[in-house]
Amino acid sequence: MTLPDLRPHLRPGDTVTWGQACAEPRTLTRALVTQAADVGELRCFVGIPAESEVRVETVPEQLAVHSYCGSGSNAALYDAGRLEIWPVPYGSLPAALARGALRADVVLVQVSPPDERGRHSLGLGDDYFSAAIDTARVVIAEVNDQVPFTLGARILAADDCALVAPGAVAPGELPTPVFSDAMRGVAEQVARLVPDGATLQFGIGALPEAVLAALGDKRDLGIHSGILNETAMRLVRDGVATGRLKSHDRGVAVTGFLGGTRRLFAWAHRNPAVELRPTAYTHDPQVLATSHRLVAINAAIEVDLTGQVNAETVGSHYVGAVGGAGDFLRGAAASEGGLPVIALPSTARGRSRIVSMLDGPVSTSRSEELVVVTEHGVADLRGTSLGQRAERLIAIAAPEHRAALEAAVTNPVGGTS
Repeated sequence: MTLPDLRPHLRPGDTVTWGQACAEPRTLTRALVTQAADVGELRCFVGIPAESEVRVETVPEQLAVHSYCGSGSNAALYDAGRLEIWPVPYGSLPAALARGALRADVVLVQVSPPDERGRHSLGLGDDYFSAAIDTARVVIAEVNDQVPFTLGARILAADDCALVAPGAVAPGELPTPVFSDAMRGVAEQVARLVPDGATLQFGIGALPEAVLAALGDKRDLGIHSGILNETAMRLVRDGVATGRLKSHDRGVAVTGFLGGTRRLFAWAHRNPAVELRPTAYTHDPQVLATSHRLVAINAAIEVDLTGQVNAETVGSHYVGAVGGAGDFLRGAAASEGGLPVIALPSTARGRSRIVSMLDGPVSTSRSEELVVVTEHGVADLRGTSLGQRAERLIAIAAPEHRAALEAAVTNPVGGTS
């Protein structure tokens, strides 16, 4: 394989960024990790990996890797001391990359083949990184014939880019995960809360996708989410998610990036039922607050008895993110008839995930309005005192852990982090 030569366009000290997950331009990122040592010290900002070229075994010492998340292969980078985490809200990333502390000098983009007017679509992701296209010194494009031309996504012409190279590596894929019995139990509990006509946001991962799989008997759901996966695609395709009652973008599923396989890519190609939009829109507080019955469905690692949420670490391992949960949970709480859901199985490896004290950081504070769901039930924490929260959360913990949690409630404030 002949890779494009990025070296003439890179300078020592540059920050380089690109689309995450399936939107990673893998021909260009493979060239970057291969050629970075010839340039000097560089920094890159990466997102959720999907068969990413940036891995422990590929990254040279001269390339410092930064991210907002520790999912997938990023976790190994973190454990090896090769990943610097930025614990910032997802909605803040566009500004950080365009003009803030992470200001990008070089943006790598994966685009569709040109249309009849010579325009390329960002295709699989018009996300936080696209804000940096306007401010970066250099934009380099990979034209990949496996990338769909998606509506709503940013359009680029060849002369917008310093270099245009053919894509020689297929886009990474995010297959539909396998759902455990506990996840299905949580999903059934959440599905009972979702009304017909609700606008859905859902996080990445097996549990939010399990919830989507449990919504097949609903009517006129809408989608406004950071990611659109294949389970959501089926809801649209099967007439469950019509978007008919959405306040914004009626009849259209709106997302920041596509996270799936070639089936999803082919379905999205020139499909008026789905539009890609930048983070500045998908995470806009006003858009979210005025969305029709916004139901935000996000997973967590653990929740303490006061309602604090850890969505970032398991022990010393960084595996999650602050991400966009706070943006969407706040929007759902403000939306009339909305529902801010944190969903998690009650146990992991025999340990309770409803805890007296968090084992990691506070990703979502207890001041947020939350509805916490496990396979054992629903704890609506909205408008509740600390004592009421502890009582409701213990009631949805695994039965074998409830006595220990009750014993820890002697001082709700001092007994939890």
